[in-house]
Amino acid sequence: MPLLHLIILAIIQGVTEFLPVSSSAHLILFPALTGTTDQGPIIDVAVHLGTLLAVMLYFHSDVRKIFFGAGHLLKGRTTPPEARFALYLIYATLPAIAVGLMLKLSGVSGAMRENVALIGWAMLGFGLLLWWADRRPKTLKAVSDFSRGDALKLGLWQALALIPGTSRSGITITGALLAGYNRHEAARLSMLMSIPVILAATALASLDLIADEASAQLRDAALAAAFAAFSAFIALGLMMRLLRSISFTPYVIYRVVFGAGLILWASL
Repeated sequence: MPLLHLIILAIIQGVTEFLPVSSSAHLILFPALTGTTDQGPIIDVAVHLGTLLAVMLYFHSDVRKIFFGAGHLLKGRTTPPEARFALYLIYATLPAIAVGLMLKLSGVSGAMRENVALIGWAMLGFGLLLWWADRRPKTLKAVSDFSRGDALKLGLWQALALIPGTSRSGITITGALLAGYNRHEAARLSMLMSIPVILAATALASLDLIADEASAQLRDAALAAAFAAFSAFIALGLMMRLLRSISFTPYVIYRVVFGAGLILWASL
């Protein structure tokens, strides 16, 4: 794959993965809009691993507590706060894994990726839902208030992100806003929820690649992961700082315009 093409794909993934604008929609549409060859599953896995590294570095203190909590869980201890938080993250991940497997085995996921109108409507509709949730009054809950009930509810919201164009971060932020979290904490919780989901998705994709004996693009994959991690770290830091002073409205406007354009394009 040409280096410039690789860099552009990695930056698209890095910038859009944690912004509420749907990274999957941008990755799916880039080859269609530019006439280039689809990047393939290996590069998709690599850029997601890059963004995973970025979120783990940015929220390193939270991630350290999650790993400590996972250690407690392995020892059968669920009373420490870190253990409960790690357990709730697992709860929040299960719906996406279950629905994702059903869509994959049924072939529906592949069909949705090719439906430009569906991606456009998801961009537009879930963007407006984010705007509505952002304007509702909140009880100003923090990540430390994350409960079993919140985990199960946000897990169901997260499963909706399997519809291309929805945005995993966007839909989980929407759910967290509706659950009473403030903007900054909703985004922070969404990012932490991404860790087990990305791990599960990349593990599943890696098994597929091993089964297909795909191993020729390791250099390209490593470069893509590095560029995605770098761009994701910058985009994530910028968004988290901006959310202290602005709303999600700029992202909603982008989604509505982009979604409407895709719907129009699909109808031509």
